[in-house]
Amino acid sequence: MDEGLRERVAGIISDFDSQGIHRTGTAVDDDSAAWLADRVGDLGVAPVVSRFALQRVDVERAELELGEVAVEGVPVFDGGFTDANGIVARLGSLGSECGIGVATSLPFDGSEQAVAVRRARREGMHAAILVVTDARMPPGGPAVFNAEEILEPYGPPVLQVGNEHWPAIEAAMHSGREVRLIACARRIPGSAANVGAVVAGRKPGLKPLVVMTPRSGWWQCASERGGGIAGWLEIMRTLRDEGPDRDVIFTANSGHELHHLGLDAFLAQERALVDGAKLWIHLGANFAARHSAIRLQYSDEAIRSRFASLADSPRPSVETAIGERPFGEARNVHDGGGQYLSILGDNRLFHHPADRWPDAVDLDSAVVWIRALSAAASAFAAD
Repeated sequence: MDEGLRERVAGIISDFDSQGIHRTGTAVDDDSAAWLADRVGDLGVAPVVSRFALQRVDVERAELELGEVAVEGVPVFDGGFTDANGIVARLGSLGSECGIGVATSLPFDGSEQAVAVRRARREGMHAAILVVTDARMPPGGPAVFNAEEILEPYGPPVLQVGNEHWPAIEAAMHSGREVRLIACARRIPGSAANVGAVVAGRKPGLKPLVVMTPRSGWWQCASERGGGIAGWLEIMRTLRDEGPDRDVIFTANSGHELHHLGLDAFLAQERALVDGAKLWIHLGANFAARHSAIRLQYSDEAIRSRFASLADSPRPSVETAIGERPFGEARNVHDGGGQYLSILGDNRLFHHPADRWPDAVDLDSAVVWIRALSAAASAFAAD
């Protein structure tokens, strides 16, 4: 194994993890953008930092009061909020007549539990909803939902808490006593940054290649985001050294957990790229996670076949059927009729505070895939 590559990937993921919680529009997010721009500059490529406006959610107090015990949580960012006094009501199962409906859920939007929570929000079944992280995930804080409706928030306040509090919550449900749920937050004007760069090609006029990765998330996101960022920089290094035939445009976007706001902002400025690029390479979530089942996604069979034909290309655990709407940021390209090659995986610590370096990361697997994707970028950047 290339020890230089391994050291670079480990260093990038470790640095990214150490920065703190990477939520969009926060001080950590801004500092991380500056750090990434510096890493681009270290490669001798000129970084471009572009800011976009958003309504940032500032959480003032988010907790469930169970008598004298206060359980801290995270509100759903695209739902309603309470005032500082919160909502006092009994806890009951989702769909019951209690004021606060309770559900357990994994953080995946497509899970049966998440669908039930969204339905309860849409139908206004409760004054507030409490979501406890499913017991299949570890204790130590909530694994939270993405805010897919951040531009049109809906429904009652929803508080998300870790499953280590389930025994106390279950006891409160059975007792019938009232509790206080506080999800006090406010939306204020803010901004966040995308980091970009261009490695110029030798042959002007060829369609460009685009390499994109998200760079924000709910927590430190070492394995969720770190592999993509390390891969993004490694592809840049490779193409800088080789000199591609076509221009290669790089974009690392904030706003991932908020319905891809950063990518939307980038595409609003570069509309012609969606279907005008030769190919988009999407470095998505979780392919650096331990025990990850790697998923590849392609816009067509020709791209799939070409990637598979490259020397030493590893094989994924699963492939999204060609023609199906893909997961992650590749969906934005798919919806616009563009061509893409996309990698992502699953993660036992998805959206969970325990997604930290080094325990959550499979460094060997990340290096294998980053090497393969760098080779793919070289191949697709050639005339």
